[in-house]
Amino acid sequence: MRSLLIFLIVALLPPQLWAREVDVELVLAVDVSRSMSPAELELQRRGYAEALDSAEVMEAIKNGLLGRIALTYVEWAGVDSHRVIVPWTEISTPEEAQQVVALIDAYYDDSLRHTSISSALYYAADSFETNGFEGLRRVIDISGDGPNNMGPPVQAARDEALSRRITINGLPIMTRDTMSALWGIPDLDVYYSRCVIGGAGSFVLPVFGWDDFPAAVKRKMVLEIAALPPTAPPAEEVIKVQYQAPYDCLVGEKKWERNRGYWQIP
Repeated sequence: MRSLLIFLIVALLPPQLWAREVDVELVLAVDVSRSMSPAELELQRRGYAEALDSAEVMEAIKNGLLGRIALTYVEWAGVDSHRVIVPWTEISTPEEAQQVVALIDAYYDDSLRHTSISSALYYAADSFETNGFEGLRRVIDISGDGPNNMGPPVQAARDEALSRRITINGLPIMTRDTMSALWGIPDLDVYYSRCVIGGAGSFVLPVFGWDDFPAAVKRKMVLEIAALPPTAPPAEEVIKVQYQAPYDCLVGEKKWERNRGYWQIP
């Protein structure tokens, strides 16, 4: 009876009072919209798995104040299209990292329709509240190969996350093919820097070729886990918005409207 009473008391406490403390709570939000081919989806998963399996990422974790992080890996596409491949998990040892890698490696499914960065940001921001961890920092690491084209405006989702003191970093995938020509935009890195990212130390790290993807993911995760200031080229993407000309953050929605009717809707 006493143990049950203690359990009930703990369960009724605010999450921050019983949550496990970690250096950073990190959401890996990974684009699996239809603009990504099956081969690209596999390369993307392998890139994240290799980064988590690397000595550099583990060293960044060990060198943290607490020496542990909490991480979740979520695939996203359209509004409410979210697949949790790795639920919120603590990583403090190579063995725990390997368990996460195994989950990523073991899962494969087809792409999903549409591209809603805003829905992914809302989902990621909400997931921090009930994950059982209390991080010194909260970071959403979002990758994608196109702009928001459905759901709420991406700026509203970004601002909501920033109001919760969540940092958003971007990994725009700027490879060129038929689908990217139809649904993508040539300045996706600028779009991410102006419309998607924000918060303390936020940065954009663009990827221009799939051969560069694993190294980019590893570098990005090390920066996020260690809370290091990005150096060039990412620092060049962290720009002072007040000094720049206006940017149309609805460019993806407008392009979708122009192209709707094609069967290859991302």
